[in-house]
Order: sequence, then C-alpha cells, then structure tokens
Amino acid sequence: MFWEQAGRTYAGITGPETRTGTAPVPEGATFTGIEFAVGTSLRAVPTPALVDGGIGLLDTRRRTFRLDGARWETPGPDDAEALVDSLVRAGTVVRDLLVADVLRGHRPAVSGRTVERRFRAATGLTRGVVRQIERARTAAALLAAGDPAADVVAKLDYFDEPHLARALRSYVGRTVRQLREGAGGAIALDLGQRLTS
Repeated sequence: MFWEQAGRTYAGITGPETRTGTAPVPEGATFTGIEFAVGTSLRAVPTPALVDGGIGLLDTRRRTFRLDGARWETPGPDDAEALVDSLVRAGTVVRDLLVADVLRGHRPAVSGRTVERRFRAATGLTRGVVRQIERARTAAALLAAGDPAADVVAKLDYFDEPHLARALRSYVGRTVRQLREGAGGAIALDLGQRLTS
C-alpha cells in the first residue's frame, strides 16, 4: 500500500486478514493499494509474519521505495500493474503454484500435510480458513444479487442462517440486510473480485 499525506509519501505491506477490520483514512490522504491473489507473496517478507498486521517500509521517498534490496518507483493507480510486473520479473513477487492449483480444485500429487504446510507458508493461513473466507465472499455475492438466505445456506453448506450470519460478520463485515441494500461499509465491497485465481 502506498499513500501520500501532508506532502509525505509512505509505503507499507499488510498481510492477509482473518477477520474484518477498519483502517484509519486520514483527511487529505491519497492511497494506492495492490492486492495479491491467495498464494502470491513478497519473497522478502514471510507472509505468516504479516497475518492480521503489517509493516511500514522505512526507506520511502517521494518517487521511490526500497524493497528486497532494490529501489522501485512508487506507483500511482495507473501504473500499479507495471510495478507488479517488474516485481514478478525480478523474483520479488512469487506465487506458490501448488497452492494455486489446489485453489482451482486440482488434486496434488503430494500429501495433505505437504499441502497444508505450503498453504501456511504461502498465505499465512490454513487451507480451511482460506476456504471459509472464500465461502463467505461467495455467500455475500449471492445475497447481494438477491438470493434468499435459506438458499445460500443450502447451496454453500452452512449449518443454518445464524452460521451464515456469523461468517458474514467475521469475514465480510456485513449483514444480510447490508449486502442486499449495498450498505454497511465506509468503502465499497468488491464482490466480483476473485482472490484465488
């Protein structure tokens, strides 16, 4: 994440979140964020150390920041993808292909313990938590599209509607009513964004 506030430029790395939360947005600050797909990470920072937290990049200047021993141009909204492409080519952004394959439904030729270890190393989360988050996001999209809660419970194998409600509060930060009304958050919830592709 990159932001400017009161003439200063800042950069930071936030990790995967296991629950919803809020972040301060100072008056007059402008932000550019880059969100990686599940299983994609920065080589220089172990993802498990970032779960539900983050770090600031101290050597940040107006036009550049330091990451993994190199200087990179600070992106704006229009050139964030170019930065990611450069980080991938340099090997600074890495993706665990086993995790990506498992998320697409493929059965790996390794043991379940190996899959779980790779999930934890690549995402900082267990495979089960990633599955729960994705299921809650899918439920949110269905509810926002007008599907009845009882149908969503049945379709996504929730135990009952209170179970669905708890998952939505924990992982999406919205209630069924808020999803139907498109309300409930300071920022828009992009339910169309797939984080596991």
